[in-house]
Amino acid sequence: MAQLIEVKVPDIGDFKDVPIIEIPVKVGDVIKAEDALITLETDKATMDVPSPVGGTVVEIKVTVGDKVAEGMLVAVVKVGADETAVKPAPVVDAPPPVCPEPVEGQLAATPLTSPVQPHGEIPAHIGSDYRPGDPELIVPTRPLMPSVSDLAAESMGGHSPHASPSVRHFARDLGVDVIRVKGSGPKGRITQADVTAFVKSVMSGVAPAATVAAPALGGGLDLLPWPKIDFTKFGEIETRPLSRIKKISGQNLARNWAMIPAVTYHEDADITDLEAFRVEMNKEVEKSGKKLTMLAFIIKAAVRALQEFPEFNTSLDGDNLIYKKYFNIAFAADTPNGLVVPVVKDADKKSVFDIARETGELAKQARDGKIKPTDMQGACFTISSVGGIGGTYFAPIVNAPEVAILGVNKSVMKPVWDGKAFIPRLMLPMSLSADHRVIDGALATRFNVYLAQLLGDFRRVML
Repeated sequence: MAQLIEVKVPDIGDFKDVPIIEIPVKVGDVIKAEDALITLETDKATMDVPSPVGGTVVEIKVTVGDKVAEGMLVAVVKVGADETAVKPAPVVDAPPPVCPEPVEGQLAATPLTSPVQPHGEIPAHIGSDYRPGDPELIVPTRPLMPSVSDLAAESMGGHSPHASPSVRHFARDLGVDVIRVKGSGPKGRITQADVTAFVKSVMSGVAPAATVAAPALGGGLDLLPWPKIDFTKFGEIETRPLSRIKKISGQNLARNWAMIPAVTYHEDADITDLEAFRVEMNKEVEKSGKKLTMLAFIIKAAVRALQEFPEFNTSLDGDNLIYKKYFNIAFAADTPNGLVVPVVKDADKKSVFDIARETGELAKQARDGKIKPTDMQGACFTISSVGGIGGTYFAPIVNAPEVAILGVNKSVMKPVWDGKAFIPRLMLPMSLSADHRVIDGALATRFNVYLAQLLGDFRRVML
């Protein structure tokens, strides 16, 4: 005897108001247990809601675009006399689908297929997932339905962009319409890198600002609200307010990361001889209270590099580039409340001893919370050194309105080939992030190489 079975959304985790992006069945379709009734799109991926029984679909209670949660009614399935509501049969692994290799920001589990085409008899090689209307593929895959924005694009004569759910979510977070983004993946598929590049092109004026939804704060990005999560559901928590320094720096860093199309370039500097000289000099001046630091040498070398490559000592002002004739070098100082960036003014006019003394004094004032605002203004170039902690390389964020920043890690002894044998050399890892609107890759690489040469033979600073 036939009976009607109500199919509801099962446990889908801690998700609410999940949109339906596809309904692959229609009223009257005969389905088997585990066939998908609807497809949902979460923040991370797509998921199918399967039918627990086989039978005939007599009613569909939802439409594409509806938002559902656990327990909501999806469809009604009629189970005939020979179709009983039993536990689903175990899923048999199918051969991997034939699809392009996944790229960064793309989910390999959700390949796109070609549009559905009419056909005749069901070929024998088609697997059990085959449904009437599917294209004849070696391995049948369910096509992803376009989102509401995609349908709107098609109705206006556009095209539906190829992008995974995670990339679409990433684009929505940045207020970007994926229809406007050109994909670099297989068959024009949009990747997360494509979305990021598009946002940076808008900020640099290459792409029209109108392609970003609803211009908002400074950066022109209409961001979604920050997710609200009750973390107490997962365990014990403790809430502490962000320090004032972290609040301010966080806002600046978020703006700089979104608005500056920065690229990071790496180079190793051989500082074997320079470190030996520094240690020797510190022994000689120990009684006088003076002390040389590697940071002081790097600042002095950076000034010489800025003089050699003046594009690094500039700032963008609309369509103009401002070249600075002064050399103020900022350095990141670690404090109990977060990073502070004091500035050594007129570093070109000061000796390495003067710079070492001043950086020490400014760092102490920053740690004690006594540094003045004027001591953190007017920088031309910033150096962020984490050598005292460790690390190999990192990509520092350019500090607007500067156009470059140098990251320095812990020096490491490495074997270096001198043409005859490997010899131990003390190598300093350097990471230069530069605003690509002003500084291209060739110029950034030349700057890095020149800076490494200065540190390798400090006599070059005087040339």
